[in-house]
Amino acid sequence: MGQQEKVATSLTGAVSEDISASLVPVDEELARRYPGDPGTRQPVHTVYVPGDAFAADTVRSWGDQALAALDEHAPDAKSFASVLGLSDELADDVYGRVRAKLEREPIEDLRVDFEDGYSGKDEDADAARAARLISQAYADGTAAPYMGIRMKCMEAAVRDRGIRTTDIFLTGLMEHGGLPDGLVLTLPKVTYAEQVTAFVRLLEAFEKARGLDAGRIGFEIQIETSQSILAADGTAAVARMIDAAEGRATGLHYGTFDYSACLGVSAAYQASDHPAADHAKAVMQVAAAGTGVRVSDGSTNVLPVGTTRNVHEAWRLHYGLTRRALARAYYQGWDMHPGHLPTRYAAVFAFYREGFEQAAARLAAYAGQAAGGDIADEPASAKALASYLLRGIDCGALDTTEVARLTGLTRADLDGFASPRRGDLTATAK
Repeated sequence: MGQQEKVATSLTGAVSEDISASLVPVDEELARRYPGDPGTRQPVHTVYVPGDAFAADTVRSWGDQALAALDEHAPDAKSFASVLGLSDELADDVYGRVRAKLEREPIEDLRVDFEDGYSGKDEDADAARAARLISQAYADGTAAPYMGIRMKCMEAAVRDRGIRTTDIFLTGLMEHGGLPDGLVLTLPKVTYAEQVTAFVRLLEAFEKARGLDAGRIGFEIQIETSQSILAADGTAAVARMIDAAEGRATGLHYGTFDYSACLGVSAAYQASDHPAADHAKAVMQVAAAGTGVRVSDGSTNVLPVGTTRNVHEAWRLHYGLTRRALARAYYQGWDMHPGHLPTRYAAVFAFYREGFEQAAARLAAYAGQAAGGDIADEPASAKALASYLLRGIDCGALDTTEVARLTGLTRADLDGFASPRRGDLTATAK
């Protein structure tokens, strides 16, 4: 090897050292505030069931009702594809996967509701019952991957009730075996960051009282008011809410109808594709980017019930809204009725099946540093491609074996590309 040529510089090493030293606080702040995606599974939806209606068989019942809706209104792949506009290439695959999903895992995330959807007469008893049934479901393997409650908010009129229900529910879980790994709490109608701080203090007190590790209990923040998007001083309040959660925030959930009503949108136009909804979710998305906090879309209140014609119209609407959300990187939404499950999964599965081969080819080329192709991908693109494939695998749209066959990568390889918390993006490049 030849002698390395010396390159002239004008600055001493001390300049670089001084600059690095001055930026240490910034480096630490970036690492704290923007740790990146947690690398865990994100459910494709959240189902809300009133606390007085929740039962031991709720998850299975929703799946059975969804299957019955398919049997009645779209009994085969061709009829289902005709309703939704699925291509011939996707029809059989998507329909088969939807039915299999409804039989195997009909609900990915379930929230027992003690807020707007609750009309029970004994909230103490219903909260305790929810804890017992959820603990039992995790013990016998019938639970959804994620389960928890939505308590009442931190506004003065219902604050004490919300605190008490949270205490009863969490205490019940502890008494029946401990907090499950899939536990999720949802704090609704947040308007000020101080309300998030108050909820953090509540969870800290519970953890201390029960001898749990500090920070064990996380929660979602529900965005349902204009004040949660734009504060009185013109800043993005939602960004302050994430900070106020002190690392406990796991998600930001958009509340379609409360938020729309807050802005004065007429009831007939309250929908997740309204311009006001798009603005709110865009602010949420930017505020959450890089923090590890995930954004969820809201719901539609048009239920697929009644005549086959009515069901088909509601299915087309829900399918279209879900596909629209996925294209905007809102990978989760709310489902309010068992009849929404077929179109939730059809939209999700079609989204991943349609782009699977191209995404796999691009990631394979990047990982192998292969020449050719019409797209030059960078590490950030590799992260997005791997995340896309992982989300498809997690929900059942893609199979691990087919992804491995087309990419030459293992699940661990995909994790390495997708999440900085699991290693540098280029760690598995060959």
